[in-house]
Amino acid sequence: MEISAFHIVKYKKARRSPVDKGGRRPNGVAHQNGEGTDPSTLFEVVKQGKSAMQSVIDDWIEAYKQDRDLALLDLINFFIHCSGCKGTVRIEMFRNMQNAEIIRKMTEEFDEDSGDYPLTMAGPQWKKFRYNFCEFIMVLIRQCQYSIIYDEYMMDTVISLLTGLSDSQVRAFRHTSTLAAMKLMTALVNVALNLSINQDNTQRQYEAERNKVAGKRANEKLELLLEKRKELQENQDEIENMMNSIFKGIFVHRYRDAIAEIRAICIEEIGVWMKLYSDAFLNDSYLKYVGWTLHDRQGEVRLKCLKALQTLYTNRELFPKLELFTNRFKDRIVSMTLDKEYDVAVEAIRLVTLILHGSEDALSNDDCENVYHLVYSAHRPVAVAAGEFLHRNEVRKINIFLLHEHAAYLVDSLWDSSQELLKDWDCMVELLLEDPVQGEEVLGDRHESALIELMVCTIRQAAEAHPPVGRGTGKRVLTAKEKKTQIDDKNRLTEHLIVALPMLLSKYQADSEKVANLLQVPLYFDLEVYSSGRMEKHLDALLKQIRVVVEKHAEMEVLEACSKTYSILCSEEYTIMNRVDIARSQLIDELMDRFAHSVEDLLQEGDEADDDDIYNVLSTLKKLTAFHNAHDLTKWDLFKNCYRLLKMGIEQGSMPEQIAVQALQCSHYSILWQLVKITEGCPSKDDLVALRRVVKSFLAVCQQCLSNVNTPVKEQAFMLLCDLLMIFSHQLVTGGREALQPLVFNPDSTLQNELLNFVLDHVFIDQDDENQSMEGDEEDEANKIEALHKRRNLLAAFCKLIIYDIVDMPAAADIFKQYMKYYNDYGDIIKETLSKARHMDKIQCAKTLILSLQQLFNELIQDQGPNLDRTSSHVSGIKELARRFALTFGLDQIKTREAVATLHKDGIEFAFKVPNPKGPEYPPLNLAFLEVLCEFSSKLLRQDKKTVHSYLEKFMTEYMMERREDVWLPLIAYRNSLLTGGDDDRLSVTTGASSTSKASTVRSKRGRPPQHKRRPEGRIKNKESVDGSWIMRNDTLQTPGALHTPQLTSTVLRENPRQAADHIPDQDSSEPGSEPDYMHKYGIKIQMSWLDQQKMEEVNRKERGGMNYMKSLSQFIVSLKLVISFRRGLMEDDAEPIFEDVMMSSRGQLEDMNEEFEDTMVIDLPASRNRRERAELRPDFFDSTAIMEDDAVSAPLRY
Repeated sequence: MEISAFHIVKYKKARRSPVDKGGRRPNGVAHQNGEGTDPSTLFEVVKQGKSAMQSVIDDWIEAYKQDRDLALLDLINFFIHCSGCKGTVRIEMFRNMQNAEIIRKMTEEFDEDSGDYPLTMAGPQWKKFRYNFCEFIMVLIRQCQYSIIYDEYMMDTVISLLTGLSDSQVRAFRHTSTLAAMKLMTALVNVALNLSINQDNTQRQYEAERNKVAGKRANEKLELLLEKRKELQENQDEIENMMNSIFKGIFVHRYRDAIAEIRAICIEEIGVWMKLYSDAFLNDSYLKYVGWTLHDRQGEVRLKCLKALQTLYTNRELFPKLELFTNRFKDRIVSMTLDKEYDVAVEAIRLVTLILHGSEDALSNDDCENVYHLVYSAHRPVAVAAGEFLHRNEVRKINIFLLHEHAAYLVDSLWDSSQELLKDWDCMVELLLEDPVQGEEVLGDRHESALIELMVCTIRQAAEAHPPVGRGTGKRVLTAKEKKTQIDDKNRLTEHLIVALPMLLSKYQADSEKVANLLQVPLYFDLEVYSSGRMEKHLDALLKQIRVVVEKHAEMEVLEACSKTYSILCSEEYTIMNRVDIARSQLIDELMDRFAHSVEDLLQEGDEADDDDIYNVLSTLKKLTAFHNAHDLTKWDLFKNCYRLLKMGIEQGSMPEQIAVQALQCSHYSILWQLVKITEGCPSKDDLVALRRVVKSFLAVCQQCLSNVNTPVKEQAFMLLCDLLMIFSHQLVTGGREALQPLVFNPDSTLQNELLNFVLDHVFIDQDDENQSMEGDEEDEANKIEALHKRRNLLAAFCKLIIYDIVDMPAAADIFKQYMKYYNDYGDIIKETLSKARHMDKIQCAKTLILSLQQLFNELIQDQGPNLDRTSSHVSGIKELARRFALTFGLDQIKTREAVATLHKDGIEFAFKVPNPKGPEYPPLNLAFLEVLCEFSSKLLRQDKKTVHSYLEKFMTEYMMERREDVWLPLIAYRNSLLTGGDDDRLSVTTGASSTSKASTVRSKRGRPPQHKRRPEGRIKNKESVDGSWIMRNDTLQTPGALHTPQLTSTVLRENPRQAADHIPDQDSSEPGSEPDYMHKYGIKIQMSWLDQQKMEEVNRKERGGMNYMKSLSQFIVSLKLVISFRRGLMEDDAEPIFEDVMMSSRGQLEDMNEEFEDTMVIDLPASRNRRERAELRPDFFDSTAIMEDDAVSAPLRY
């Protein structure tokens, strides 16, 4: 908000008198107008704007001259309010209380609900508050520097207040007061500097006047100058006392404050003091604080230190004063170039550059080497700063060009600082083409290779105008100026190098490394220049040299560079395409003729082939493979001869390793080019059949090569198999390409197993095993990294088949179980595979995870036997892997509900799958697996824990429930994990009894009949096999354990009991023509989740239990009828309908009966002459001994 003239006038009036007439209260507290929008306090002025800041301060000075207590009270409240405190210092408090008491009182006024205060608040209102706050203090001191600050009252009061606030435990007070004190100190430094300058001027005037001859000397002027000098000196001493108070009272304590921002403020301001007033502050007494803080644990503070030092080292005149500091803290500054905070590292490199620029002897060669290597940093600002350092150090920088092979990163680092030098391609070409002259020094072979690589990298940087791969966040949009520079650079390099490139290739055609680099240059040409500039002769010269290179070299790097150059020159968008295509076709024809003859000779000679025959085939095949990668050579039918070579190698087993590898790769390219032609056109049925036949035969060859004795052949075959299975998978027909359905290949189980076994044998191996497989050769670190990279590629190729549903997901179990053991090498790949697999099918992924744990458990059983040591590291490793797997399910239990439940189901079945051969009183052999399964219990929902627990009890006998020995601890622990947090967590597992709901407990207390008796042990059937589908298994699975009293409170029945009764079939039997019978007859299966099946089974069990209860009840009543008939001799006529009514109660009436069970079951018996008989009969309905099983015939009755 802008401060209007009205506000200024009002502010002046408010300070004319301490009485109420001026609009101010006698206690010195400012007030606002009725609307509350006018800035009537210094805090409001600073918060809302600074347009009239100087005028407001002038008014404050005027008020101070009239009543300094009230004016100082305004200033004190200003600091209090700027700290975020809601309290206000009264005039009585100011006059009668010490600063410590005032601060303690204000501390009580803080808003405890919020930790924010103006310096930390966000939003547009507070955006400029910090700047305005600092500006206010600076202007205040500037306006008071000639009078008020020397009155020994204002500054003493302010400094005393700020010192007390800076020592407060309240962060807001400490932060705000420290900032104010440091800015106050900076303002005083400016005042002291002005005083020092005035003193020097006065002294010079005095000396000049005194040196005059006696007749011309003005004694009065000398006295005035002496008096002025004395006054200035007194003022200087007073200012220095103020600065000394602030420095020792606030800075010395706060530069090591617990809050990093406060420490940063102190360091930033001391840098300003040393720069402004170097004569007073630029000495070791003050520099040591900056040097010590270079070791601060917060990057923000270290950054302020470096920037403060940069301002000092920029001025070369200050170097002598910094010499001791440089020697003391140079090592620390150089080490900060490797700081973990990139911003700090960049500023450290810039500071080192300034130190080197000021004094070349300040840094040793080792110091410079540490900075040189940072030009290869992945963080571009760090690399660019190191490039600037390298550019400044011209004496030593030539060595760096030969120290590292990643020239592209070196060029990018130097591009901003040395662009003119790097773009001097004329000089580079001249140096490379220069003929040696006797007596003159020429470039050696190493220097020539480095210069060629450097030149190619500068050409790429100029043509593409973006950093190399791995440095930067991607290609940014170029500005118009940058785009124009890029076009100009590309035209300039094309114009010059089109002429020079054939000559360079001719000179260095025998050197494979130099030729491979030079052949990259045409990729950045503006190829239209060949035709527009009429430079076809230079194009012919280039094509001639490329052909010579192809003839002379067999290295894949050189051949691939030649192939890529031909591919660029053959682009249809250029008019030179026909000329280049003719040259390419001639070269391929010659190579094909040579290859066909050499293959025939090799096949005819067989085992008698000599090295020359093998070399001819191999060299020609390498060249054709390199060209087939980028060019369509299907019309030359390379697949036929390659396939013949592979078949001969498989049949005879004597094919050289390199020929087999190249033949596999070339055949692969041939298949891909045939697929490209089919997908781009309208293929006929014959074309599809022909390609399918080719692919099928090649896949068979690759599968056979997996058993080859040569590791490179096996690895090549494996990679090609994975690639082709991916390409010719079910995804081939997506996107409207249904016509390609005949080309889809699905690997059979045999091929899947072979691929999996290859991964297990060649990927998951120890480093020692690998070294032994390398025939005893000692590998250095680079070779180990390369071997690991190759194994990672093999694993990634197989994992892609899993996540794209080409290989069955259970195969991933063998991969997942290696997660912990090979976490450092393949952890990221396995974790990503697991994530993708879960996204594809959550339930199947969960089954795969539990399968991997089961495999590890079985392996442990085989190694250690059935009696596992559950405290061993192997068991702990399996549990830790299970814990890691559980963490991958995340926090959203709703999304993973079915998957986790399925996992528990499979784990329970596995634990009870193998009975103990010693007998049923011993635990199953896999029971210890339940301890592993406990790791997943926390991922179950509360209601699902009860369902899983019920499923667990199906596998448990009554004997198991009562066991407490150590061998049964996994079962006890798993049951505890299911009951914890569930509906039954109030029950102890040690009771051995089945859990019951809270409703059943309450009802039992109110007199509900007890539960049924447990079945005798002789009637408990052993658990049948759990093989087969889960859906079919639910109807026939017989599980041991006690049966419980069914509670007829199912929500399914309560909502619509009749409908539920109609739709829920009896699992024990199905009537002819019923829905289950129909589904069984026609093989119809309902897809239902496991949790839903368990809930449906629970409903059915409750219904069957309710009907069994009624059936038992009816049988009991029949028994009563017989007894009564025997004793009375005759039953009433109306008794039979009543019994029939009870026995024939429909499902719809069960709910009402269940509700009546809560208190008293009322059954109307026929009228009897003997009321005592009826009274004796009624309690028997609640006698637990009267509730019988279906085969119970008698029961103890009381009469």
